[in-house]
Amino acid sequence: MTDYGHDLLFGTFVTPTNQPATHAVDLAVASDRAGLDLVTFQDHPYQPRFHDTWTLLSYAASRTSRVHLSANVLNLPLRQPAVLARSAASLDLLSGGRVELGIGAGGFWDAIEAMGGRRLSPGQAVDALEEAITVIREIWAADRPGGVRVDGRYYRVHGAKRGPKPPHDIGIWVGAYKPRMLRLIGRAADGWLPSLGYLSGGPADLAELNRHIDGAAAAAGRDPGRVRRLLNVSGRFAPAGRAFLDGPAEQWAEDLAGLTLEYGITGFILATDDEYTIEAFAAEVAPATRELVAAARGATAAQPAR
Repeated sequence: MTDYGHDLLFGTFVTPTNQPATHAVDLAVASDRAGLDLVTFQDHPYQPRFHDTWTLLSYAASRTSRVHLSANVLNLPLRQPAVLARSAASLDLLSGGRVELGIGAGGFWDAIEAMGGRRLSPGQAVDALEEAITVIREIWAADRPGGVRVDGRYYRVHGAKRGPKPPHDIGIWVGAYKPRMLRLIGRAADGWLPSLGYLSGGPADLAELNRHIDGAAAAAGRDPGRVRRLLNVSGRFAPAGRAFLDGPAEQWAEDLAGLTLEYGITGFILATDDEYTIEAFAAEVAPATRELVAAARGATAAQPAR
């Protein structure tokens, strides 16, 4: 069992469709009104059926008041990291500290290249992402003396001015599945953001993937518990339980609490474009999951040390 002890987060993974034009924003508003913690949007700049994700995040931030917002995840090859750092810091300032930075190394390389991006091999994409994270953190470090200097193979910044400083510690959450990317997360990121549907072995795969992150964090002198584990999930509400996340809200809560206590997942992001499902997730699943996890953590804390 692995529980890293973070507070639980519950959010939505909304399709950034541009028809109807405000549908994705309306769902962000519904998530905010329902009391969820997070709204996220995928980022595929080469997809004309979708809004540009950064524009959508900015507009959604202006229409909401409490919920945090993030891409899930940003397509780094089409977003220059020094500019991205300032964009994130600016929106964090404007929104009152409600921005997180979900980011990925890239995929769909034919489409990326068609938009003017560079085609990279898997290994190159990992190296580029690590350089980008360094650039982003250096831009945000407004209190350090001198300009930003990163002389990477893929991203070079020579003397850029620092800032603005975000008003809260923006989490850099990386979407990843392969060992090399997972080790990068352990060394350099604040969170891991995979999708349950991409795990061929289901939740059981999380144990081995966590080990890559934890080992790399320890090797870098970091506490593995600093890395938040989030998960994109999908499911169905039904009167009777039929399968994992397919049943009544009480079963959903038990399933999600199990992911926290067994695999350390503390951020649950539900892929849905349905307002009723958003409301049920917020009103019925989130509080019940929190109660189950709190009770289990309390029972564990009450056990005498061996």
